[in-house]
Amino acid sequence: MVICSGRSTRQVAGIAQKLLDRLKETFRLSARSEGKDVGDWVLIDTGDVVVHVFRPEVREFYQLEKMWADAGGTPAA
Repeated sequence: MVICSGRSTRQVAGIAQKLLDRLKETFRLSARSEGKDVGDWVLIDTGDVVVHVFRPEVREFYQLEKMWADAGGTPAA
């Protein structure tokens, strides 16, 4: 799982679209995505890796890092 942030809805949607384009070009993966139209939180599912792209306020609200911290992993900054 990868979690990252964009500063605005436009940047979140842009990061997600660029990642989808690169996955298709480089790895020939057709990843599924949800939330790109709204841009608050985009979920990209590649099958093996799930990517979450958040606006900072939405990332703080859901706090996915805390949910996984109890599993013994160390969240990256």
